Amino acid sequence: MRLLKAGTRAKCAVCDTEVMVVRAAPVEVQVTCGGVELIAMDGAKAPGAHVDAAAGQSALVGKRYVNAADVVELLCTKGGKGQLAVGGEPLSVKQAKPLPSSD
Repeated sequence: MRLLKAGTRAKCAVCDTEVMVVRAAPVEVQVTCGGVELIAMDGAKAPGAHVDAAAGQSALVGKRYVNAADVVELLCTKGGKGQLAVGGEPLSVKQAKPLPSSD
C-alpha cells in the first residue's frame, strides 16, 4: 500500500505497463496491474506472470483510467498486459466529455 499523489510514476513488476497518477484522494491504496502491485520506477522487475490474467484486458498507452467514484485517475504512459485496479476495483477508460453544440 502506498499514498498516491499527483505526478507519482509507477510500473508493473512483471510486464511493461507504466502509469502516472493524475488525481488521487489522500488515502493509502494498493494499485495493481493484473493482480500484481505496481512498484517504483527505479524498482527491479520480478520474473513471473500476472496473478489475475483477465483475457483481453491490457493497459493502453495514452489512455486515462478512473475508478467508479472518479476519485483516482491514472495516465498510462507505457502500455502492457494486465488490467489496472485500485484497491481491488478494476479501473475503466475515462470517456471524453461531450462538447456543447455550436448552434
